[in-house]
Amino acid sequence: MTSLNIFRKVAVAEGLSYILLLFVAMPLKYWADMPLAVKYTGWAHGLLFVLYGACLIMAWQERKWKFGKVVLIFVASLLPFAPFIVDKRLKQEG
Repeated sequence: MTSLNIFRKVAVAEGLSYILLLFVAMPLKYWADMPLAVKYTGWAHGLLFVLYGACLIMAWQERKWKFGKVVLIFVASLLPFAPFIVDKRLKQEG
């Protein structure tokens, strides 16, 4: 398995964790008085975010991407739903 394949899997997991954090855990915290939802989902998302960065660096080194591309892929991790677009484009890249 290449670092690109690993990165793509991590990107999807990170994207899902971010969406769960924003659209499930946060409403549960503030509307249903369930702060543990944010605690555990946030912890998982934080771990996946760090893994996203590490895997991005590995894929960057393996694939010899330009710095600008890597910056855009990193910024995508900060936007909801963007990691799925990154995954789709990287899948086409092969």
